[in-house]
Amino acid sequence: MATTVRVLQNFVGGEWVDATGESAREIVSPVTGEKLADAPNASQEDIARAAKAAREAQPRWAALSAWERAEVCHKIADLIDERKEDFARELSLEQGKPFVAEGIPDIEETAENFRIAAEDVKRMETAVIPSQDVNKRILTFRKPNGVYAAITPWNFPTLIPVELIAPGIAAGNTIVAKPSEWTPIAMANFMQIMADAGLPEGVVNVVFGDGKVGERLIQDENVDCVGFVGSHGTAEKIVRAAGLKRSLIEASGNGPVVVCADADLEAAAKGAVFGGFFCAGQVCCATERVLVDRRVHDDFLAAVVREAEGWKLGDPFDEDTLVGPMNNEPTALKMDRHLEDAVEKGAEIVVGGARDAGRPTELYYQPTIVAGVGIDTLINRDETFGPIVPLITVADDDEALAVANDSHLGLQAAVYTRSLKRAFRYLDNLQVGNVVVNDSTDYWEAHEPFGGASGTRTGWGRIGGRYTMLDMTDLRTVVLDVGGLE
Repeated sequence: MATTVRVLQNFVGGEWVDATGESAREIVSPVTGEKLADAPNASQEDIARAAKAAREAQPRWAALSAWERAEVCHKIADLIDERKEDFARELSLEQGKPFVAEGIPDIEETAENFRIAAEDVKRMETAVIPSQDVNKRILTFRKPNGVYAAITPWNFPTLIPVELIAPGIAAGNTIVAKPSEWTPIAMANFMQIMADAGLPEGVVNVVFGDGKVGERLIQDENVDCVGFVGSHGTAEKIVRAAGLKRSLIEASGNGPVVVCADADLEAAAKGAVFGGFFCAGQVCCATERVLVDRRVHDDFLAAVVREAEGWKLGDPFDEDTLVGPMNNEPTALKMDRHLEDAVEKGAEIVVGGARDAGRPTELYYQPTIVAGVGIDTLINRDETFGPIVPLITVADDDEALAVANDSHLGLQAAVYTRSLKRAFRYLDNLQVGNVVVNDSTDYWEAHEPFGGASGTRTGWGRIGGRYTMLDMTDLRTVVLDVGGLE
């Protein structure tokens, strides 16, 4: 494990530089409780320097061909793979996720995102549009938007940043990244890999710090656009600060899992438990609430309890551990509050329900199953973001849809049914951006579009593959009069 406390620096214009701000933050492992690093809070001067470096680099980077930028992305992916075990080990120590079950796959998918972006940018075809004037030719091109502020959370501290960085730089943008203050080491390691792989100076820059650093960054005059992934509360602050700057926002989910009367209950239990306990439930599309048809409730609950038995809480570096500690105390406290509220309103804790005593830190939370959860509870109304599978009983499909849509968040839902007709009813009527049929709410592929539904507080734009690249580029239209040309 880590024995040396690191002192982190900002990365600006191709080099590590000391921050000029006076305040610093101690980074403590949720796994062991040991101090891992001192991380700076970037000053206004630091932010301006990073944004200026990105501004100066952007025209040079955009002037390269798509193939040249793609080659750099492939080199980054190759180096990530080469260093993945050390990279994942430090990620798990800082974030808390199991090294084998989650840490290594996170790093592998981080590399895959660069490969996807490298190939997608070569195929960004655009339209030639017919004109009513025989002498006109209407052509379209995609151009990079400019300099992006990329502000990202702690639950996937390399994978989520790369969902913005890879398509962003492949398309010709430059980036100033501001990672979560809870997991800066992962971004420092990630930035070093990008630099070692030959990324030109200024294309990606990193400033460390808290939410105020992020707000100041997006207001900098050299920042054109904002990419944000995180909570909806923070997203609203970000959007207010950004004003009319282009933005791509993915902000929280309260993804319902709907278990219909005709569902395969074993498959539904497996999916609900995976969605509840993967990454200790700290996922925007986690199993936040399970809406179970009352006709199958008891059998489904029994299946969930059986499935939960295989999810071992423990040291993330034990190979059989599937649930590690939660990342930070504010998130664990939210889990405490939501459970207390649910029990006060009549719910029953069936499995778990408390922090696990005798661990190196107080962040090891028992995987939890709660039955009889009411619709007036915090669990139903908000994103719990912990290792929990909460069951809410519904009478039929009509009630399931009503409860599912009675939410201010609309990211990803799952529906378990054997009926194609029923599945399409949910697909057509759930107010979410993504619906998974007969698999977990945590189901994800790196190239698919992922994001919130309009009319909710989950944001706009799409994370994933070429869809992010479309959001991070401008469609440029050219009208060419060829009548007088030779």
